[in-house]
Amino acid sequence: MRIYENFDLTNYNSYRITAFCSTAFFPETDEDVINLFKEHDKSELVLLGNGYNVILSQPCYEQKFIIFNGNFDCIRAVEDGVIEAECGSRMLDISLFALEQGLSGVEIFFDIPSSLGGAVVMNAGASGEEIKDVLMKVRYLDLQDLAVKEIQTEAAEFGYRNSFFQKNTDKIVLKAWLKLTPSSKTAIKEKMETIRAQRWAKQPKDLPNAGSVFKRPPGYYVGAMIDELGLKGFRVGGAMISEKHGGFVVNIDNATGRDILELIGEVQTKVYRQFGVLLEVEQRVI
Repeated sequence: MRIYENFDLTNYNSYRITAFCSTAFFPETDEDVINLFKEHDKSELVLLGNGYNVILSQPCYEQKFIIFNGNFDCIRAVEDGVIEAECGSRMLDISLFALEQGLSGVEIFFDIPSSLGGAVVMNAGASGEEIKDVLMKVRYLDLQDLAVKEIQTEAAEFGYRNSFFQKNTDKIVLKAWLKLTPSSKTAIKEKMETIRAQRWAKQPKDLPNAGSVFKRPPGYYVGAMIDELGLKGFRVGGAMISEKHGGFVVNIDNATGRDILELIGEVQTKVYRQFGVLLEVEQRVI
């Protein structure tokens, strides 16, 4: 396990917010994770995956961070159509591995920035497809008794951008098994490239961001509401509503976590006044 003091988190969050934590742990095994929670109170520790769906709200953290990024990322085929992957694995890498194996089912995640752990916790997805659709089971650490347990997909209470793990933050995803379908590598690659082209055409991929900020409220589209309010390009400090897609906040000038949160609050207020809809933030605030 690698350990660093006074660790710079700038390159470990996709908004590229400058922030530091007192200590950063990069575990390599289940035992590393278990030992960290044996040695520290859970209130002292913050979990951070690939940093794609988070807002770092503070410039400095006294807490210690357990980081799954560039580690805990083994991916392997275990039987026909089944891939086993550790929680730090990037969904990009899982989709590329599936392509090599001629397995279909995770193409939609080719260009969704997320670790597997984060994707499971929030039931990530797009275009009507979600991680739960291909998930068989999840191995996790239960902080109640520091025991490693497994849960089948049917019992994991998946909903729209929600899961058993989001409701129970004392359960730490360690590994997951995905059941995929054999298919033509050509067809799989074509779907992946089409998805990438569509996203790059609509989303601000050229600026630091953490994906879609808000959950979609029933009967409404967030981007359309923000467009109607003329909020594209609206900014607070170094944070701005993307001029390309109103559902995204981008870092255009050394934005702080406070800039981003103030901007989100302004948008929520304006949308509520106009439409009577309270937008729920999809991203995790640390």
